[in-house]
Parts: sequence; structure tokens; C-alpha cells
Amino acid sequence: MNSIPATASALAPAPTQTIVVIDDEKLVRLTLSRILTRAGYRVAEAADGEEGLGEVARCRPDLVICDILMPTKEGIETIRELRRTLPDLPIMAISGGGRHGTCDFLRHAEQFGAWATLQKPFLPEEVIQTVGRLLPEPARPPVSPASAPA
Repeated sequence: MNSIPATASALAPAPTQTIVVIDDEKLVRLTLSRILTRAGYRVAEAADGEEGLGEVARCRPDLVICDILMPTKEGIETIRELRRTLPDLPIMAISGGGRHGTCDFLRHAEQFGAWATLQKPFLPEEVIQTVGRLLPEPARPPVSPASAPA
């Protein structure tokens, strides 16, 4: 009978961290989800601020990435509500700015509680680097059965 050595638990990866992505553009959500999933994060998506608040309540994420310009409940309002209810939750604001320019929206997002901002379009490396600054430890993919210690 094989037994698992006591040190096996020390070799197991940390639990995967969860990120909620809130953006009304499906392609942006899909892109961010792929970038983050490949980096070892668990991702939940929402199409607007109202839906995003529900996802945050449901899965209690480690980080929220929130677009600024959205229908139903826009990003600044969503960030303010998250900051009021979960003051220690890291929030990254993203925006392409629409016709109004990005800098002002992102600056306002920081004033209302975003810990970091990222202007669209962004590179995958920029996303991972910014997420890495906001979360205490990097996500690690789960150990596959083939690579698990015997």
C-alpha cells in the first residue's frame, strides 16, 4: 500500500484565486478570462455592474476587474458600492474611454476606490503584471493527477 509522504501537502499549489471581470463587451470579458485562466486564476464574468455585484456576492473573489462605461450600473457606481461593502477588496478599473477620453475616467476610478487602472487596449502581460501587484501571491494551476506526488 502506497502512502503519501507528509511533505506532499507542502508541494501542493495554493488554492486558485478568483477574479470577477465586469465588462459589457463580451469580447473583452472573453479575452480577460482567457488571459487570467491561462495564468492559473479562476474567473467569473458579468456584463454590467448590477450583475457584477451579484457575482461578487456569490463567489467572494480575491480581485475585481471593472470596466467604467457600461449600461445598467456603470463602473464608478459599481466601484463605489464595492468599496463601501468590501473595503479591502482589490479593484482594477479598465476603460477605453469611448468618445470622452480614458484618462479622466480612470483617474476618477482611482479617486472612488480602484487600486489600479489599465487603459484599453491592453497587452496580456500588462494584465498579468497589474493583477500580480494587486494580489498577495500568484495563482498556480492545480496539480494534474499525472504530476501529483506518489
